[in-house]
Amino acid sequence: METPAPDPHKLLEQWLEWERGETPPGRVMSNLKTGGLRTLLESLAGAEH
Repeated sequence: METPAPDPHKLLEQWLEWERGETPPGRVMSNLKTGGLRTLLESLAGAEH
């Protein structure tokens, strides 16, 4: 089973939930990790070169 591509809008919403104090930091980190933040950041960093 393939992992779906990261959804930047969903990742941003999860981050904003933390900024608003709605979600604890540990849960946000877990959500960002399972949401594919690393993959998104790697693709953006690779696009710069």
